[in-house]
Amino acid sequence: MVNKIFSNISSINAFHSKFLLPELEKRMQEWETTPRIGDILQKLAPFLKMYGEYVKGFDNAMELVKNMTERIPQFKSLVEEIQKQKICGSLTLQHHMLEPVQRIPRYEMLLKDYLRKLPPDSLDWNDAKKSLEIISTAASHSNSAIRKMENLKKLLEIYEMLGEEEDIVNPSNELIKEGQILKLAARNTSAQERYLFLFNNMLLYCVPRFSLVGSKFTVRTRVGIDGMKIVETQNEEYPHTFQVSGKERTLELQASSAQDKEEWIKALQETIDAFHQRHETFRNAIAKDNDIHSEVSTAELGKRAPRWIRDNEVTMCMKCKESFNALTRRRHHCRACGYVVCWKCSDYKAQLEYDGGKLNKVCKDCYQIISGFTESEEKKRKGILEIESAEVSGNSVVCSFLQYMEKSKPWQKAWCVIPKQDPLVLYMYGAPQVSNHICPKGQMPLGAGGSKTRVSLFH
Repeated sequence: MVNKIFSNISSINAFHSKFLLPELEKRMQEWETTPRIGDILQKLAPFLKMYGEYVKGFDNAMELVKNMTERIPQFKSLVEEIQKQKICGSLTLQHHMLEPVQRIPRYEMLLKDYLRKLPPDSLDWNDAKKSLEIISTAASHSNSAIRKMENLKKLLEIYEMLGEEEDIVNPSNELIKEGQILKLAARNTSAQERYLFLFNNMLLYCVPRFSLVGSKFTVRTRVGIDGMKIVETQNEEYPHTFQVSGKERTLELQASSAQDKEEWIKALQETIDAFHQRHETFRNAIAKDNDIHSEVSTAELGKRAPRWIRDNEVTMCMKCKESFNALTRRRHHCRACGYVVCWKCSDYKAQLEYDGGKLNKVCKDCYQIISGFTESEEKKRKGILEIESAEVSGNSVVCSFLQYMEKSKPWQKAWCVIPKQDPLVLYMYGAPQVSNHICPKGQMPLGAGGSKTRVSLFH
């Protein structure tokens, strides 16, 4: 966990303390005879690319700290104890993790300032300018991470304002616009005060809560950007109105002024256009991949090794279109077609001829083609336990068959599910429509005829 959170920070620190800092300190002592630093920076600047590895894993590291803080009380208390120390300066762990990301942009800023004050005919000009070019390349990656961090901080603030009930803290979510607005009631055309949060993928329509403590808003409706339309409306009694129509609900809203109305319509329309452009790009990429994969025909599937789609080419499962993340929905490759899919869509194995008939992980579509199984036969393969728990399994963090044993009894097979809405409990299906809670020690609660016992997985 430490390596996943802090990446290569020890190597970065060693580079600074053993090479960059000693060289600069030595030059400062020789400044009267050798007034230049460009030669040192040009020689050592390429090593600053080490920051790229840290920046690349920064999002996943932040997500890991967030999840561990929420799920593991011991981790949370330990971090809070460390943060209270004087050396931490009353700053959070996340703030300190951001410091290395901000370091390269600071170097870039200082070097630009140095060049502005350096005479063009200085012996240090060329070396300093080349150093700036190298550092600027590394800084572009860091600036991107800083923007993501600022966006994440804003999402956390909104998460708290909504009473920590809405699942919006996700690196893929981006706040576009927020503000007060009036909503025209359908029955009596009276205007009611509301608050909107516009994200890149949804609009949260909220009702203010008049409370001194706790949440400030209650989410009344979540309207997806997919399928949303914006229409200007005319109302003699209520000026500056417009309509937001989505799959979930249609809202007639009133802005405070003509300018406010124009800004909301512009922000909404640009968000809709950007959303469709992203998905069109994704669809085109899929179509392009299909063309690439056309060389591996259905008849050749499993007989010929496919070209693997690169992980960084896709952001969502190429089968179910669910977004990937570092913890609960990781990337997997189908060994038959090469698509990048989630664990649910790759929970199949088939014998591949090109790999000597060995069992390999494949997606559902390839499994059915290679094995010749139909949907009905696939249900039989899953078994009655999995079918009966399908409704819960479809909304789970993870689900699969597990073997369990009680004392001297033989091993038994059960379909187990950890649901999204209750991720600290494991449901074990021992028979159709019968579920029990099981604790990590393997102790079984009462069965179908008895009561259910709720046991935390971290108990």
